[in-house]
Amino acid sequence: MSARITLEVAAGSLGSALAAQDGGADRVELCENLAEGGCTPSHGTLAIARDRLRIPLYVLIRPRGGDFIYDEAEREVMLRDIEHCVRLGCDGVVIGALDRRGEVDRATCASLRAAAGALGTTFHRAIDVAADPPRALEVAIGLGCERVLTSGGRTGAPEGAAGIAALVAQAAGRIAVMAGAGIDADNVTALLRQSGVAEVHASARSWQRPERARRDDLAGLESAWQQTDPARVRALRAMLDRYTDAAGR
Repeated sequence: MSARITLEVAAGSLGSALAAQDGGADRVELCENLAEGGCTPSHGTLAIARDRLRIPLYVLIRPRGGDFIYDEAEREVMLRDIEHCVRLGCDGVVIGALDRRGEVDRATCASLRAAAGALGTTFHRAIDVAADPPRALEVAIGLGCERVLTSGGRTGAPEGAAGIAALVAQAAGRIAVMAGAGIDADNVTALLRQSGVAEVHASARSWQRPERARRDDLAGLESAWQQTDPARVRALRAMLDRYTDAAGR
């Protein structure tokens, strides 16, 4: 029997995290501001998610959107956020930083990894914009990260399947390679076949509408938003399990 494919859901709010759990996700990556690639969630969001989630909780450690080159103040923010995650009993953190040459910022990442202590660590999609992703993978392994999240250097993982497969081959079991970005129930089977990953990362979101009529001149204050949809998580989970069952026959 083939091993179960791990499904991690990128949850941009407490509601999304709970929806991910309800839909059958194996792990949550909690963040906010997914429109800019995700940032560290608020204290309240993190604390309540820790109280209510029964599945592993990883927290994105990123002080802002934009690039992954951080100054001294931003590095201090990230260290403080990791300390907060440790105190709350989170299961892991998601880290990454680059220097101006596009190489992994080893000093910053090493300090973040050390602050995490016994927590698990994922190296995030900074690897996709690194100057040399294979070299960045080796640095992530050296740092002691347990996995890297990647779209294979493309906008979405389905388009980057070949690049993801190359990283899986290079990793050779030394670190997990998790495919993420643009994954849904319709494309995940082909992605698994092409890339060889055993972990996938998706947001599985749908649009939510305001519950009351809005003034047209203030529509931006109460606009629609996206939240993880448990039905989409279930559909993705079902496709992963179907793939596993077929592979085990």
